Amino acid sequence: MERLAIKGGFPTRKEKIFYGCQNIDDDDVQAVVETLTGPFITCGPKVDEIERELEKYTTAKHAVVVSNGTAALHCACMAAGIGEGDEVITTPLTFAASANCALYCGARPVFADVDPDTYNIDPKSIEEHITEKTKAVVAVDFTGQAVKIREIREICDKHNLIFIEDAAHSIGTKYNGQPVGSLADMTCFSFHPVKTITAGEGGAILTNDDELYKKLVLAHTHGITHDEEMMEGAPHEGPWYYEQISLGYNYRMTDFQAALLVSQMKKLEAFKARRHEIVEKYNEAFAEIPEIIVQKEIPESDTCRHLYIIRLDLDKLTCTRREFFDALSAENVQPQIHYVPVYWFPYYQHLGYKKGLCPNAEKIYEGIMSIPLYPKMTDRDVHDVISAVKKVVENYRK
Repeated sequence: MERLAIKGGFPTRKEKIFYGCQNIDDDDVQAVVETLTGPFITCGPKVDEIERELEKYTTAKHAVVVSNGTAALHCACMAAGIGEGDEVITTPLTFAASANCALYCGARPVFADVDPDTYNIDPKSIEEHITEKTKAVVAVDFTGQAVKIREIREICDKHNLIFIEDAAHSIGTKYNGQPVGSLADMTCFSFHPVKTITAGEGGAILTNDDELYKKLVLAHTHGITHDEEMMEGAPHEGPWYYEQISLGYNYRMTDFQAALLVSQMKKLEAFKARRHEIVEKYNEAFAEIPEIIVQKEIPESDTCRHLYIIRLDLDKLTCTRREFFDALSAENVQPQIHYVPVYWFPYYQHLGYKKGLCPNAEKIYEGIMSIPLYPKMTDRDVHDVISAVKKVVENYRK
């Protein structure tokens, strides 16, 4: 058995590899440079162009690009009319923004448990948590796998709820052959650097609903409009005139961010294909290791995977999750944990949330870690990650 690097052995690879990394090429750089040296660097034509590209790609009727994925979720909750006294059901296995967006509007997040195999929110648990105060469901496509959209859509229709799909991980994913972005009442994307495509930062909300679209536009631009049909105050005074008709925020995307995203969109299918190749290699390798549990996928989801999560069966290992994490890092394969259950955080504890709310999510959290997955990985990189995981397992196998 090869000695672990953390115990004095040689690491699997010389240079450290991390769980995610942006893929920026010369075309991307040139697209940004052209915009930066042009007449518009914000509120310009590239913002309009990327919104049309997102509509075309997802088949959604409307797209609104914003400054980041958190802003997208906030705007979606505002457009849904969520406010004081309302409840919003979401998952605890997510980044905090999926729940914080309800708090921003004065509502209370309610955490439904997850499916123990897919790690996505369980529709049965959603139904169990619906009350007369429930206004919306924020369902997260965890790791890029689509949630059970049909079942959630039926629940939302039955109870007159707004269905917000948090698709921060899942641009490029399809559900029953239809692109994510066109299926929920509103779908929110993130374009953070570790996501499949990036604008540096950035986000978007997609919808097929004309009224929701108007509210989204207002939400991300201070509640200000130049549309005469929406104005309600003084008579139109000239081309300079505008009105604030609601309370909104400055969540606009810059034109040079949009230029980068337009360029990245051209490579989305190639990025998806490479991610799929890597996932297949990982699935094949880890299926042979009983100490590793592989995340399962529903057949409806043609997944563009953002994260690859291994789950340790700690009953078959002599180490803790932390010891495995540190050992893998010492092999120069740096894992990450996605995610600490949201209601475990001190802020949520101070609001009255307690551990134990979602037993499946908490059990899953105890053993999960994300390993490297991004298109720039070489076959050698993939081989090294697999070798490092196997090496650590062999050293801690009971």
